[in-house]
Amino acid sequence: MGISIGDRVVPSLMVRDLDESLDFYVEKLGFDVTGRYPDVGEPVWAEVRRDGVVLQFFSAESAPEGLPPRPSLSGTLYIYPQSVLDLAAELRGHVLFEWGPEVMDYGQREFAVRDPDGYFLAFAESA
Repeated sequence: MGISIGDRVVPSLMVRDLDESLDFYVEKLGFDVTGRYPDVGEPVWAEVRRDGVVLQFFSAESAPEGLPPRPSLSGTLYIYPQSVLDLAAELRGHVLFEWGPEVMDYGQREFAVRDPDGYFLAFAESA
């Protein structure tokens, strides 16, 4: 069906407090910081990675013109780990689960967390 558009998506999400977001993703979810700008001083952009999942964040103050003035996303970011139940066991006690783990009506086993800016991350697999 034409030329490939690639094999990954890297969301770039506005955050209110970059340090708070990095703390959540690193300390609670086990991501590593793989980039930040500028290198010296207070960063306005950062990237985190865990396995093949990459997320980027930018401060509201450095947002491109035309974006809403505060973080918002009308959907959920779905991440597909090797094992939902194993990941849930790893994260339990470190972060509040918004739902699950449970098998949903549409046949996926999943659970979700909400980050400090209200973004939902659902971890899912076929049941």
